[in-house]
Amino acid sequence: MAQTIYHPAASRYLVDLGWLKSYHTFSFGNYYNPAIMNFGALRVLNDDSLDGGKGFGDHPHDNMEIISIPLSGDLKHQDSMDNVAVISDGDIQVMSAGSGIFHQEHNDDEDEVAKLLQIWVYPNKRNVEPRYDQLSLDKAARHNKLQQILSPNADDEGVWIYQNAWFHLGNFDKGLNVNYQLKAEGNGAYIFVISGSVKIDGQVLNTRDGFGIWETDEFTIEALTDAEFLIMEVPMTF
Repeated sequence: MAQTIYHPAASRYLVDLGWLKSYHTFSFGNYYNPAIMNFGALRVLNDDSLDGGKGFGDHPHDNMEIISIPLSGDLKHQDSMDNVAVISDGDIQVMSAGSGIFHQEHNDDEDEVAKLLQIWVYPNKRNVEPRYDQLSLDKAARHNKLQQILSPNADDEGVWIYQNAWFHLGNFDKGLNVNYQLKAEGNGAYIFVISGSVKIDGQVLNTRDGFGIWETDEFTIEALTDAEFLIMEVPMTF
């Protein structure tokens, strides 16, 4: 029988610095809850809003796969590998921090709020050479179907990371349902609802709710309204 965990949007921890509002699904930074540390290899799921021109100065990372998915606005990125780029709604960015990097990111627009999901996944290899990649996605390819945006394979659809993980985005019309089959034994899936309402395994999920499911080979997502959601399949042990 499938195991599940439900994290309603209201249960997330809010960091409000004025220029930054960040909702943490899992323990992060100054927020520590030993009961909500991670979901398998999924370590961080932060839902961030940055005021115009604001952002994070140079800071280090190591031995973590860091994925950014902009939801609105433009984010400027710079790092110690000499990458300078802007990512926008419809893009995905990945950094394999590996043996260590420094980077900074800022809202590239002085007047508009930028919103993004920042996701950290534990890697399956430590101290690799740091790497950076970004990709512009075809948003139409997720209308009423699942669009793969991340995998373990460099030659597969989307970006890739050092972990046996797959991410998919869906943008479904009301009433549509789809069966998701997990791709690797021992993996689970964490679903984050970006907007709208869906139902999985009898659980209704609304905007910004999260839901984990494991010890199953498959599950069905039903759109109760027009809905956009992210599926993050990760190893439950690593």
